[in-house]
Amino acid sequence: MDVRVSFVGAGPGASDLITVRGARLLKHADVVIFAGSLVDRKLVQMYATKADIYDSAAMTLTEVIAVMMNSVATGRSVVRLHTGDPSIYGAIQEQMEALDRLGIDYQVVPGVTSAFAAAAALKQELTLPELSQTVIFTRVEGRTPVPEREQLHAIAQLGATMVIYLSVGMVEKVVAQLLQGVYTTATPAAVVCRASWDDEQIITCTLHDLAERVREAGIDRQALIVVGDVLAARREGLKAKSLLYDDNFSHGYRERHTA
Repeated sequence: MDVRVSFVGAGPGASDLITVRGARLLKHADVVIFAGSLVDRKLVQMYATKADIYDSAAMTLTEVIAVMMNSVATGRSVVRLHTGDPSIYGAIQEQMEALDRLGIDYQVVPGVTSAFAAAAALKQELTLPELSQTVIFTRVEGRTPVPEREQLHAIAQLGATMVIYLSVGMVEKVVAQLLQGVYTTATPAAVVCRASWDDEQIITCTLHDLAERVREAGIDRQALIVVGDVLAARREGLKAKSLLYDDNFSHGYRERHTA
């Protein structure tokens, strides 16, 4: 039996950053339910030319599941289109659990999350030897609670590269909590708003002036905050190079080069 419901990651914004599989599913979908407050409508119009379109921005979970259930019952295929990758702050768990209870099969198609689009916009590797080998995806606590052990001030003790989602509207709180960890006011920071969109904005700064720069730019949503020493590696000339292609490093595919 064919899978009738597909959760698809739309990518960070640009219409050509959706995966080939995701675009193919959209092209052949009978019904598309998309997060209209986050996913560019042009992307839907480009690929889903024959589908009935539902904007879930004003829909409840019950209404979304009802559309899926009724569509499947009449033999129609459904794409549930989420921004970025559906596994990162995607709110798909409750939808999948509802489909499990109904006995409706589904699949999940990954997408490019905005963290990687932001890194691309910054032309920055997020992991560099001897600087950071860990990347933390997190958010500050707002209306949605965060477990106590994952409060920003707690995980800021690690000092890893941090990509902070859904928090730019509380940037002062973000800075205050980060400074309770190992970061300082001189720690490099960046904000990428609407990464990969035509109106993408980039701010590079330090934690000292992060809040001021964000407020000056009028950014209050659809932006990521990136924090960590990797952001200054190129500017400060730090020798944070991978060993993988080093002349003096051997591995299973290459012997070291000797003088």
